[in-house]
Amino acid sequence: MWCGAVRGVLCCRFAADFPHPPTHSSRSEGCVVKRGPAAAAGGAVVAGAVVLAVAFWPGGDGEGGGSANPPPSDGKSASSASPSPARSYALSKAPDTIPAVREHKAARGPGWRPADSGRVVVRDEDLADEGRLLAGELKLKYAGAGDPRQGDVELALTSDEGEGAGPESYTLSVKNRRVRIEAPTGAGVFYGTRTLKQEVRGERTAPEGVVRDRPAKAQRGFMLDIARKHFDVGWIEDRIRELGDLKFNQLGLHFSDDQAFRVESDSHPEIVSSDHLTKAQVRGILKLAESRHITVVPEIDSPGHLGAVIRQHPSLQLRDARGIATRGAVDISEPGAAEIVDDLLKEYAELFPGAHWHLGADEYRALTVKDPEASYPQLAAAAREKYGPDGRVQDLATGWLNDRADTVRPFDKKLKAWNDGFFRGGTEQAADDLEVAYWTGKEIGAREPVEYLRAGQKLLNYNDEYLYYVLGQPNTFRYPTGQRIYEDWTPLVLRGTRPVNKEYDDQILGGTFAVWCDLAGSQTQEQVARGIRMPLRATVQKLWDPRDPGRSWADFVKLADETG
Repeated sequence: MWCGAVRGVLCCRFAADFPHPPTHSSRSEGCVVKRGPAAAAGGAVVAGAVVLAVAFWPGGDGEGGGSANPPPSDGKSASSASPSPARSYALSKAPDTIPAVREHKAARGPGWRPADSGRVVVRDEDLADEGRLLAGELKLKYAGAGDPRQGDVELALTSDEGEGAGPESYTLSVKNRRVRIEAPTGAGVFYGTRTLKQEVRGERTAPEGVVRDRPAKAQRGFMLDIARKHFDVGWIEDRIRELGDLKFNQLGLHFSDDQAFRVESDSHPEIVSSDHLTKAQVRGILKLAESRHITVVPEIDSPGHLGAVIRQHPSLQLRDARGIATRGAVDISEPGAAEIVDDLLKEYAELFPGAHWHLGADEYRALTVKDPEASYPQLAAAAREKYGPDGRVQDLATGWLNDRADTVRPFDKKLKAWNDGFFRGGTEQAADDLEVAYWTGKEIGAREPVEYLRAGQKLLNYNDEYLYYVLGQPNTFRYPTGQRIYEDWTPLVLRGTRPVNKEYDDQILGGTFAVWCDLAGSQTQEQVARGIRMPLRATVQKLWDPRDPGRSWADFVKLADETG
């Protein structure tokens, strides 16, 4: 049987009747629809041919109302309108991206691919940076403000977030060989450009239709310990680009610890290590991060993990009742300890303009012994003096945390601290606005996550069972795998492997994958980058999309290789 479209009609004939198929230039070889018995079956028989009356309209998608040139409504036949044949497109599929998009409305059409004549146009000057970045990545021309035309990408801000959306939501529409990305904020527009970038990587085509996307969790972070191990500026900047493409929005920098202090200081230059970041380099990192809508979150951990400061100020060293120095810990009963830490907090609060700050507060060794009051009598005395006869060393540590929060709070920062810096009971309570960075349940007097949640506190998930990449794998740490995160972890799994109840989901603000450099020489920078590649992708998939993954781990790895 031979089939062909003739003047908008699909005409099919049996080969026995027409050994040589007619051409479009012929008079259809009598292929004129006549009424007859076959008409009831949806066709007509003409000179031994079966003629199926199926019209193809230019630009049509095979569905009513979807064509650019609908059939005439004046009662004339399709033949008299003489539309030209046009291609029909299959219904599009949701784009393959990491993280997966939350919603996609399928449509029929050619989709979009970057072409030499394509441009990026913006509806708001505030989107110029996003427009220039995308244009450079896709080898398009940045045209600034203007009306979009075929082949273009249009970026726009909108005041309408839509139902269930938020400030980081966006809509990406592909229609008529154009792309429009709109969002209530520049961050949302940026995330839309990241989706488009992945869609067209490797000669792929962005599918026709509409993506409506948004993150499940507001804080999606990566923390890097640059205190124990010095990382090159270029390496850090490469991670920022990677994080941006994956829709992470925080980069934590732990730059002060026992081993080193890694950022240039004007207030206390004596504590800075030889391998460090200058303030000019930090500003460059901050500028790049801002262009990717990533907030850099600094951490000066105290009152523990201050060995680099103590080396230059030994009088601040905490000593026990026998006079033995306590590694990394300052004596919080000494006013000088608070003075130097506050100097640093104020200096760097001005250098780092982001909305978040990490106060540390973990592993203060005075509180890791069986009887802190007996082991550190000077701390016990200071606690009683400040908080009355019931004051304990933990109250003094909580007061330290609150005082440091008061130092940073005027800089309009959202503050967080490690969960082992929050103590049960006591006279002094941690400030209500401190977010709990929950990383472990191994500390003395460990508190289950649900204890914080029941009290109404907000938590960030740093679960060391899944999200801690500790160089050298000391103690019980093992390098986390992306597969384990992808298949077993969710933001509800705050401690160990058991999730908390879903009723607390709104109190879990997000999560952070962390690289800690306890045994710094165990891996090179390049090995670290390779080791965290898939864990980062698995983590953000779970922070962005609350659904169970729609593909197997093997397929997820394949997609990661395809999308970069």
